[in-house]
Amino acid sequence: MDIAKSLETNQTTQPIKCIDMHTTGEPTRIIYSGFPNLHGTLLEQRDQAMNQYDHIRKRVMLEPRGHNDMYGAMIRPETELVQSGKAHVGVLFTHNGGFSTMCGHATIALGRFLVDTHDPAVFPRRNELVLDRVSKCVDLDLHAPCGVVHVRVPVTDDGTKSDSGRPVRFLSTPAFATGIQIKVPITSEVRWPELGEREYITLDVSYGGAFYAIISAQELGFANGLKDIDLDAVTHCIQKLKPYLSTHPEIVSAVQHPQDKRLSFLYSVMIVDSALGAKPDDVAGAETGLCYFADNQIDRSPTGSCVSARMALAHAKGLRGVGQRWAYNSLVSNSFGTGMFSTEIVEEVRIDGRKGVSSTGVVVQVEGQAYYTGTSMFVVEDGDRISSSGFTMKDLRCGE
Repeated sequence: MDIAKSLETNQTTQPIKCIDMHTTGEPTRIIYSGFPNLHGTLLEQRDQAMNQYDHIRKRVMLEPRGHNDMYGAMIRPETELVQSGKAHVGVLFTHNGGFSTMCGHATIALGRFLVDTHDPAVFPRRNELVLDRVSKCVDLDLHAPCGVVHVRVPVTDDGTKSDSGRPVRFLSTPAFATGIQIKVPITSEVRWPELGEREYITLDVSYGGAFYAIISAQELGFANGLKDIDLDAVTHCIQKLKPYLSTHPEIVSAVQHPQDKRLSFLYSVMIVDSALGAKPDDVAGAETGLCYFADNQIDRSPTGSCVSARMALAHAKGLRGVGQRWAYNSLVSNSFGTGMFSTEIVEEVRIDGRKGVSSTGVVVQVEGQAYYTGTSMFVVEDGDRISSSGFTMKDLRCGE
């Protein structure tokens, strides 16, 4: 089309090209071309992206090209672990407030994309992926900010294309519980209506590539759990609770990573309901979660990294053993009856430097399905001040 061609070629800034996918309704906008060159280790590249090019992240994630709940993944062909042969490709995960350290739903989407692309400019080491002709799967090692994530992608007979009819699987980086049954006082300025007269809430903290505060819906005062939940009321609660937890001493202590302080922050509050959830035949049980992360962004998927954290927490409590399969749902998967993540603990591991709850962690296998939704090319037309750096409606300041 003539206009599309002219938009691509007649620009003072380089067009950004993306593939859009979803995992249980949660978007992944995969940025494969047009982002400025980044250098150094993966975490140094993340720092460079945050400090020098955050306006581009906002441009692609936020309005008018995206929205407050958009999620993204920037392909990083070269990292220190790619160069050393420990990974095939790197990635930076993005959201409405900045950058994530791990993302399960995006990893599932990326697995398919990285198998399906044969463009050496996008994935230089694509030809290093080896087809297992027995399982009809391809394994790839993805360098995420939290470490190397091992991904298994089902493929067609010749291994050149992913098979959308079978789930992608990944093995988490070591997951571990860091706080069990922490009693947190709720001060008057933090209170929300559903809490009533209660002065404390009790929650757990666990790590699955990022740190999560995990709490039941009933503990927050929602008597019916997540069944027919009022999202506006829950969002009001989390808007008050999450900033408070992020500075509470016991929570701050629980989100200290034993090896890398750059991972030491509370990423999300996961609200759970153990009595609700669609259950496939091949799992022992099911539950549902509602995840608020970043700047009150709601995950439509069951949240793959928190699934790992929740399995680690259940293991630390003696509720889940190696090989026991469990299903995790979101509100979306329950509504559509599909899209739940099936998981199992595949290995117990020692967490070096870990103090407190336990020095034992687990490696969790998570499986789910992702689908393509489209392609996009984004430009900034000369004179367009509104869209050169994206915005959200809540951040607008009139008269300034």
